[in-house]
Amino acid sequence: MPESVPENFPGRLALSMLRGGAGLGSGSSGGSGAPAAAGSQVPRAMGSGGAAGRATWVLAGGLLAAALALPAGPGAPGGGFPAGPGLLERPLGRQRPPDPPAAAGAGPLRTAQDLPRLIWRSVESSRFKTEGGAPLGRKFSRKSGVFSPLPTSAVSSGPETQSMVAFTPSWPKKTLFKRESPITHHLYGDISRDVQGTAEDGVIFQKCAVVSGQSELQTAQVRLLVDNTRTPAATNLSDLLLLDNITGLSIRGSTGNKTSAGFQAFRKKFLQVGDSFSVSYTASIKAGEVGSGEVLLLPAQLTFQSSAQNKTQLKALFTITAEEKIKVVPNHGLHAAGFFTASVISFVLTWVTLFFMARYQCLKGGPFARHQVQHHESKLEHSQFTSADGVNEDLALNDQMIDILSSEDPGSMLQALEELEIATLNRADSDLEACRTQISRDIIALLLKNLSSSGHLSPQVERKMSAVFKKQFLLLEKEIQEEYDRKMVALTAECDLEMRKKTESQYQREMAAMEEAEELLKRVSERSAVECSGLLRTLHGLEQVHLRRSLALQQEEDFAKAHRQLAIFQRNELHNIFFTQIKSAVCQGELKPEAAKMLLQDYSDVQEKLEELMDFFQASKRYHLSKRFGHREYLVQNMQSSEIRVQGLLSAADAQLTLFIQKHERAGYLDEEQMEALLERARMEVFSIKQKLDNDLKQEKKKLHQKLILKRRREMLQKHKEQRKEQLSLGEALRAAEDASQYLGQWGHLLAEHGAALEELQERLDQAALDDLRTLTLSLSEKATEELRRLQNSGMTQELLKRSVPWLFLQQILEEHSRELAARARQLEAEERDRDQEGVQSVRQRLKDDALEVSTEEQAELRRWEHLIFTKLCSSAFSLSEEELLRMRQEVHGCFAQMDRSLALPKIRARVLLQQFQTAWREAEFLRLDQALAAPGLQQQSKARKPRSKSKNKIDLLRKCIEDKIQLFEEQAPEDLVEKVRGELLRERVQRLEEQEARFAESLVSLQFQKAARTAKTLWAYTALLSTQDLLLEELCESETLTKLACEQILGSHSPELQELERKLEDKLAHQEASQLQRALTSRQQWAGDGPGLLGEPEDTGSERQMSAVLQQALSQSRKLLERHQQSWREERDHGIVLEDLLENMEFDTFATLYSQELRLASYLSRLAMVPGATLRRLLSVALPTALQSELLAALDPGTQKHPDHTVENDGGGEQADLARRRKHQAWWQALEGRLRGELISRGLEKLLWARERKERLPGQ
Repeated sequence: MPESVPENFPGRLALSMLRGGAGLGSGSSGGSGAPAAAGSQVPRAMGSGGAAGRATWVLAGGLLAAALALPAGPGAPGGGFPAGPGLLERPLGRQRPPDPPAAAGAGPLRTAQDLPRLIWRSVESSRFKTEGGAPLGRKFSRKSGVFSPLPTSAVSSGPETQSMVAFTPSWPKKTLFKRESPITHHLYGDISRDVQGTAEDGVIFQKCAVVSGQSELQTAQVRLLVDNTRTPAATNLSDLLLLDNITGLSIRGSTGNKTSAGFQAFRKKFLQVGDSFSVSYTASIKAGEVGSGEVLLLPAQLTFQSSAQNKTQLKALFTITAEEKIKVVPNHGLHAAGFFTASVISFVLTWVTLFFMARYQCLKGGPFARHQVQHHESKLEHSQFTSADGVNEDLALNDQMIDILSSEDPGSMLQALEELEIATLNRADSDLEACRTQISRDIIALLLKNLSSSGHLSPQVERKMSAVFKKQFLLLEKEIQEEYDRKMVALTAECDLEMRKKTESQYQREMAAMEEAEELLKRVSERSAVECSGLLRTLHGLEQVHLRRSLALQQEEDFAKAHRQLAIFQRNELHNIFFTQIKSAVCQGELKPEAAKMLLQDYSDVQEKLEELMDFFQASKRYHLSKRFGHREYLVQNMQSSEIRVQGLLSAADAQLTLFIQKHERAGYLDEEQMEALLERARMEVFSIKQKLDNDLKQEKKKLHQKLILKRRREMLQKHKEQRKEQLSLGEALRAAEDASQYLGQWGHLLAEHGAALEELQERLDQAALDDLRTLTLSLSEKATEELRRLQNSGMTQELLKRSVPWLFLQQILEEHSRELAARARQLEAEERDRDQEGVQSVRQRLKDDALEVSTEEQAELRRWEHLIFTKLCSSAFSLSEEELLRMRQEVHGCFAQMDRSLALPKIRARVLLQQFQTAWREAEFLRLDQALAAPGLQQQSKARKPRSKSKNKIDLLRKCIEDKIQLFEEQAPEDLVEKVRGELLRERVQRLEEQEARFAESLVSLQFQKAARTAKTLWAYTALLSTQDLLLEELCESETLTKLACEQILGSHSPELQELERKLEDKLAHQEASQLQRALTSRQQWAGDGPGLLGEPEDTGSERQMSAVLQQALSQSRKLLERHQQSWREERDHGIVLEDLLENMEFDTFATLYSQELRLASYLSRLAMVPGATLRRLLSVALPTALQSELLAALDPGTQKHPDHTVENDGGGEQADLARRRKHQAWWQALEGRLRGELISRGLEKLLWARERKERLPGQ
């Protein structure tokens, strides 16, 4: 786009031409058509080989003052323009290189940024509405000798403000234009695609102007050109009607017919291929018509018919902008007075600032300042629910509703509304997550304060723990933000890479399809080839749009999943921080275990209530947002119905006007020439009325848009301010609360009221905006309809009366048309009411699907069911330590924290699933069409036909296949896909819950298996050790190393140690069981004593009134009694699990001691039998085949110590005797290993036979 000149530029052009579909090409100038002003340089146009789309160089004489005033820069001698763009004028994006000069001696090279404002001319090429092809781009190159621009002056004649309008010179003398006109066509909804090539019609329509005259008396030579270029698909044109908007201009030298609505019309019966039709006139601005800064939109419209009887309309845009010029005369006396005044004021302000800074430094460390800082921090903690950024984002999102309602494209309203709904749901998820985080932090602080007030925690420890929690929370926030940034960067890069891959793959498929089609199109006519190529490009454009939408939806889902994962991670980390800090405080002795248990139990209870509260918040938010966007969808449909009604009335009035004239021609009162003249005038008047309606609607909607946004922002800000004050006051009041349930209840009640109040306000504002916009639209459309009716009743009637048409005939037709128009209006109103009823039913169904009570009850039932499942899983545990039980509780809290449904993710997931199902359905249909296309081709090969006939038939089939594929993009997918999406969403949610249950059960079972494996492993090691001892004793007896009596003495000396271990274990078990029984009895007595006291029976129960009061009190206290009973049962269960773990640990410790003693005995016996350590390890490895070598070494380490009771047996015998005995016992060691292997094999076979026999005895085998 061309750069805009700074506001203080003295010679800025005031007229700009907007292009209507193509930019100007480069040109070359052979000479200047007018002398340039002194001191200015006339830039020559670039050569024809320049890049397409470069604007033609234009010079106005008014740039002289700017050229002299601006400082010279590099490349701009003589005070010319700077060679490059300034800091503010530098364009964004990549720029094209400058074109080479046309000839030697041309002016200095200038890029598009060097000019104060570039002028764009409107070029629009026509397109025929044929069945076979889509519009293609086109190139046009021609030479024309046109008008020469005259220099204009930009110097004001006086210090007063003047309005200066400059027309842009656009057709320099002897200029060669080469313009590439990318035509943007809109087919099949929102699909647009730029294609360049040779036009199939080749009609070019332009409106250009050349400036002449001085600054105050500027005029322009305007030219309208219609060129029917010679292209392969060009056809002759007929009934050309050119309507030129001249509102606010004074016209001279025009041959057109002027209308009362500010248009002039030109007509041409026929235009052959290769001919052109041009109109020229002189225009100037009417005095007082255009104010400073105003813009005149003066488009020209061309209507014609082609040889195929297709009517085509083209529009060439033309814009005039009026700008102010102000000349400032300096007053040196005023400057001097201002300088001295500013010096005195700055001196005083400097000393005052220094004084207050010194006072601030003195008071900075005082207690009052510290109190202010603490108070400010506390207020910030309780104001995060409605932060300033959140309020601004909410306001920006709500402003988009006004943009949607005031949109000029009614067809895209629902799509924009859907995108707005997704953005609002994402914002609501963020607000709810911030609310949850803040409440969780406040609950932790409240529990610590209650524990300190009850005397279980000292104030110093409370302050220390609170500081630690705040520090951990801040670190968590920082970690979450960093992780969010990393995820967004990674996801964006991944999505970009995926988009490039799929786009490249799609491009390769398109190229292959185009090459295949080109081979077939070589043997057909050029027109058929163009039409088929156009259809194929249209199909490829639709596929690209579909691919981009699929990728965008997938990216949106990835971002939503990332947000959800971060939210779950933050919730789990909050639980982890709390449990970790409590465990650390217990380990450091700052918190007693009993107080920690109380704190953990209170935390668990409050977390359950917090989850219920957040479920209510989420259901309420979902209901309110569903209601809001259901109502907004209803409003959008109402707006679309109003547009349909307006267009229907205008079309009916327009059709009646045409029919009104044609009836007189059929009755014989008009000849064909008179009818054509009247129809031409009627078309001009209708077009001018519609154009005026469009302009008025655009201007009035723009004004109303600003008014509505200001009103909405003012009321929304006021409501947010009031609600924030209420939240701050409630936060201060709840800071002294002692009950966390009261805290949650108050916050829940307040936020529910605030949400309902905001939704009511937004609904009222949306309805008011719709009423204002509908009133505006209907009032302006009624005026336009009335003007059309007046045109028929007065204007056309007078013309017909002049042509001697009978008044009775006219009156009869007018009355008939009046009745028909009234009937049509009633029909349109009835259709609008029907659509309105359908919208109401849609809103009711949407509210029924997202009902607050139903959603809350479903979530509560789900939590009760999951609570039952997790309770069963926890009760299935045999034994858990205190630490393991704490970890299980934390996992349960983490599981319950992610049972909710986010607001945005299900909606986004539903859109992705629907897109995937539609894609699968469409691909299946494409495959069926491709198979049908290939089948006739196989049949044709077996038939004797001419090649020309075969190719033609093949092309027809290909064209039909492409048209069917295009039609599939327009068709709606089957309705059962929506139900399929709902079923898939439900299945995915059930699957997530089952996976969550499975993960928790796996962790619990894994823990139990670890305990069982440890015990089993110890038992196996002990059994293997006993088997080794038995074999060693047997060998010692057989080898007569020890007598039987000596063996009995060894075993007898070992028995007292075993008996002492067994006695200690029994004493410990009895003591723990007695403590557990006493605790259970105390708990039951306390519960039994408190239970009846909750009822508070009256003394006299004879009265029925008192009895009903007692029953009502009992019913009210039943839930509390049930909760207390469940709490007591959970405590007993937890104590039993912990006691079982304690007993298991005691047994394991005792067993470990016993194993150590048996290992020392085995080591002693191995030394007597002269068994080496390697052989003993081999024996143990045979007995324990699954044990690792490191485990065997660790088990044998304690056995290296000598047995103190049998050291005497080791005396006697020297080294030589030991060597002889080792050689003698070498065979014994081998036989020992073989016997051990044989015993193990026999035991294994016995177990295998026992298992087989038991399996055979099972029923059904």
